[in-house]
Amino acid sequence: MIPSYHTVNQAIEDSKNLLQCLWNMDEVSVAKGIEKAHQEISILKYNDENALSCTIQLAFYYAREYYQIIRELPSGKGYTDICFIPRPRYKDKSAIIIELKWDKNVETAMNQIYKNNYPDALKDYTDNLLLCGINYNKADKKHECKIERFKLK
Repeated sequence: MIPSYHTVNQAIEDSKNLLQCLWNMDEVSVAKGIEKAHQEISILKYNDENALSCTIQLAFYYAREYYQIIRELPSGKGYTDICFIPRPRYKDKSAIIIELKWDKNVETAMNQIYKNNYPDALKDYTDNLLLCGINYNKADKKHECKIERFKLK
């Protein structure tokens, strides 16, 4: 019997769609896609930003086609949680900074990006840079997302 890779193919398709939603700045769909990935990952303790980061890595697996994904990139006054840096043949794609929060809110994540000057690490992309804050609320078990296009101040 030839194995069917339906489950694997579906996970890749979901990841591909999630990346498209991020590019389209569709915050609701990104949050829902991350929640779906969270349900599929087996983490005994989903109670910190590291566990959330693992979920993000799984959810955006397809992004590796277009990006080098770096965790904890030194930048500005700290470390970005996750950066997507376009591969050389995909220079037209937006670079992406993702800041994760646990039991806070997406505004806190976005404020941290600006306060700590995280876009400084991606100076070559400041005209094509997305900023994304993701928060997980432990009480209602929901993810929320905020996406902005970076603008120089």
